Amino acid sequence: MKQPLLTLCALLLAAPVHADDDQGWLDRLLTRLGASKQVDLSKGIDWGVLPGPFYNPEMGAGIGVAAVGLYKPDNALPDTQLSTLTLRGFVSSVGALGIGFDNNTFFGDDGWRFYAGGSLVRLPTSYWGVGYDAAHQNANKRDYTKEEFTLSPRILRRVAPNTYAGIGWSLQQTHAKDIEDGSAILDDPDGDSVFASGLTAHFSYDTRDFIPNPAHGQTLQMNAGFYAPGLGSDNRFQTLETIYDYYHPLGDDVLALDLYSHLSWGDVPWTMMSQMGNGNRMRGYFLGQYRDKNMVAAQLEYRHHLVGRHGIVFWGGFGTIADRVGDLGDDAPWLPTAGVGYRFEFKPRVNIRLDLGMGRDTTGLYFQLNEAF
Repeated sequence: MKQPLLTLCALLLAAPVHADDDQGWLDRLLTRLGASKQVDLSKGIDWGVLPGPFYNPEMGAGIGVAAVGLYKPDNALPDTQLSTLTLRGFVSSVGALGIGFDNNTFFGDDGWRFYAGGSLVRLPTSYWGVGYDAAHQNANKRDYTKEEFTLSPRILRRVAPNTYAGIGWSLQQTHAKDIEDGSAILDDPDGDSVFASGLTAHFSYDTRDFIPNPAHGQTLQMNAGFYAPGLGSDNRFQTLETIYDYYHPLGDDVLALDLYSHLSWGDVPWTMMSQMGNGNRMRGYFLGQYRDKNMVAAQLEYRHHLVGRHGIVFWGGFGTIADRVGDLGDDAPWLPTAGVGYRFEFKPRVNIRLDLGMGRDTTGLYFQLNEAF
């Protein structure tokens, strides 16, 4: 499965990168897939379809397909940023398969925003237990198959310039199957099947020019979740996610900073704990190996435009987990992440990214749409 990935990289890197790349064979091919450099809203939504291979620590090598749609609601003003809808599906060498979607819709003069995301996956994976000590001992690793459904809609209204507040809902149904003997899941009081359902509250200060790929601006987001049996949840607990991102333009390049925390209180099930490692933060780590009630992470990324559709990024960062907020950085060491990535502009300001992330004794390769943050 590595050969298609190498082939795709070779095709992209061998593509013409001179000023008249618009006339190159690659652009003509991509235009047939809906990847024109111009956005055409005459039919309501401008679609592009992207097939491609991927590899990451959780799912191994695989093939995914993503359909990216750019559009504007009927009441959106001309200077309101484009709304986006991404539909995706994948299969992988370890037997993983899934479908999902992400939607960002901006209404009127951007006075209302609607966000939604969801997924349905079946993923052979591994579980070490809770806490740094459990994750650090590879002897604790036990395999299982995760079947999971997630859905998280939310709507926000502008309450001040660039400032939004709103509410939403969070659903996550997780079921563990084919659990290996000796797994900590078998001894967990929440068992092998957990349903989490809760009301969410959201605050956002946002001056980013285009959410999938900001060139300038900043955002402070606070997302709180309240889960309780009265809301359909198996457990009573609370979560608070805080994100601060800043984007500093350097000519055609961008220096991007991401500060992140995910904190939890109450009877938090193992399926809803903070997990380190994915295609957005702490790239290179196996998602879920390091998990606990609380996590903080930071990363700095330099995004350099080469020429035409091509770009490259470099990043470095660190993160840690802990059972209690006050123990962050004390009970577990800070884990590093660093890496390099290739960018290809599939549609205007919508990038394909191929990232090689490296952590402590681990690496991961990610092939995805849109920037990591």
